[in-house]
Amino acid sequence: MRYFLENNRIKVEIDSFGAEIKSVINKNNMREYMWYGNPKYWGRTSPVLFPFVGSLKEKKYRWKGKEYAMGQHGFARDMEFELMSQADDEIWFQLKANEDTLKKYPFDFTLKIGYKLEAGEETDDVKVMWKVYNPAEEVMYFSIGAHPAFLCPFHGFRKDAAGCKEGYQLYFEGVDVIHHHGNDVATGLALREDLEMPLENGYVTITSDFFDRCTYMIEGKQTGCVGIADEEGKHIVDVCFDAPLFAIWSPEKKNAPFLCIEPWYGRCDAVDFEGDLIQREYTNVLAAGETFEGGYVMKFYEYYY
Repeated sequence: MRYFLENNRIKVEIDSFGAEIKSVINKNNMREYMWYGNPKYWGRTSPVLFPFVGSLKEKKYRWKGKEYAMGQHGFARDMEFELMSQADDEIWFQLKANEDTLKKYPFDFTLKIGYKLEAGEETDDVKVMWKVYNPAEEVMYFSIGAHPAFLCPFHGFRKDAAGCKEGYQLYFEGVDVIHHHGNDVATGLALREDLEMPLENGYVTITSDFFDRCTYMIEGKQTGCVGIADEEGKHIVDVCFDAPLFAIWSPEKKNAPFLCIEPWYGRCDAVDFEGDLIQREYTNVLAAGETFEGGYVMKFYEYYY
C-alpha cells in the first residue's frame, strides 16, 4: 500500500512493501527527485538493506556450525511492513521476525523504519530513521543500509528520465581526496585495494565512464555528507549521515540516468573472507533487549532550469 507525507513544499510517497520511498516531489515546481525504478536499468528506488548489506561469499554465511543461504542485501526490501503510525509529517513502519525469516536468519528482531519531513535553511529534508530491537536472550548480529537512487541528469520528470550524467558533479564535504575500493562485479565481493579519487574543493566531475568499473565503497568515516550538483555547481540533493561507510553506485556500463548515495552500517564480504557471521567486517552487535538506532537525511534543493 502507498502512503504519503506532505507539507506546503514537498510530497513524499512510500510503499509499505519494503517500507521504501518511491517519490519525492517539490510542489512548487512539480519536479521529481527520485529514480522511478525502470527495470531496464534497475527496478528499485530506495530499498532498505537488512539484515545484510551487499553480497555474501558464495551467497551464504555460517553461524554456530550451520550454513545459511542469503541473497544480496538481505530480505527486508522484499517484505511487507506493518504501518505503526502516521501523521502529516512523520510515518513509521515495522517488520518482525517470523517463521520464514528464522529459517534463513536465526535471530528474533523488530525492525522499525520511520520517515519525517523537516525544513532546513536552504533545503527540504526527509529524515530516515532506523530502529533495530533485539527481543531475544542472545546477542544479535546484523547489518543495515540505505540505497536511495536520485535522477541524474536531473530533468525532474520521471517518465522523461534519460541522458548522460557526464558533467554532473559529486560533492564530498570537508575532504580533498577520497580513498575508496571497488567490488568484483562477478561476485559482488569487496576488493582489497586502496584507490584515490582526487577532489577539487570537494567536487569530482562525472565522466562518461565514471561508473563503468564497479561500485565505489568508501570506508572510515571520511565524510558525513555527499551531494549531487549540476555542471555549474548548483546542488540538487545532499545525503548526510553518521554511518561508518558509504557507497556510490550506478549500473556498470549502462549509462543509467540515476545514481545512488548509500550510507551503510555494514558491507559485503571481502574476496578473501573465510570467517563466520561474528567475524564479518562492520557487523553490528546488538545485546539482548537492546535497540540500535541509525539513519540519514536527504536534503533536497529547489531547482529550476
